[in-house]
Amino acid sequence: MRIPSLIACGVLAAACLPASAQSMKPGLWEIHNKMQGGEMDAAMAQMQQQMAQMSPAERKQMEAMMGKQGVRMAPSGGAMAVQVCMTKEMVERNDPPMQDGCKVTRNQRSGNTHKFAFACSNPPSSGEGQVSYQGPEAYTSRMTVKSTTGGKTDTTTMEGSGKWLKADCGSVKPMQAPKK
Repeated sequence: MRIPSLIACGVLAAACLPASAQSMKPGLWEIHNKMQGGEMDAAMAQMQQQMAQMSPAERKQMEAMMGKQGVRMAPSGGAMAVQVCMTKEMVERNDPPMQDGCKVTRNQRSGNTHKFAFACSNPPSSGEGQVSYQGPEAYTSRMTVKSTTGGKTDTTTMEGSGKWLKADCGSVKPMQAPKK
């Protein structure tokens, strides 16, 4: 798995999580995901090794490129931090930001627990998860994603947490709704 594929997987995971919204605050959210299982462990280790072997200038350039997409690697443990902009309209519509080729197949909320499922065509993948909210500014989550590459099915588990940073998203743009 190449670095851009790993980043895309992390961004997709992050995009699926803040879907509940009735009590979430609009604005800039930081989401931390730790991915485990299948090829993801090896891909994260490879990415960290590649980053460690870069010159300081190359590493700074890579971090800047990732930062423009709202993505940064956490300092330890193979975790990834992603910043996501949730607009007031997204929060009010209970509309999860999804990339093209993905759709929500289940979206249920009861109390402070949100259960969801999704399916994507490119790359072929599906998943389900649960988010537990600790008020309008924080949550924890667990998600399982199944993907198929070269005829081989891979299962990845993601544990995450999200926290609201501020009302102004700054340079982080909200994800657009997929084209119908």
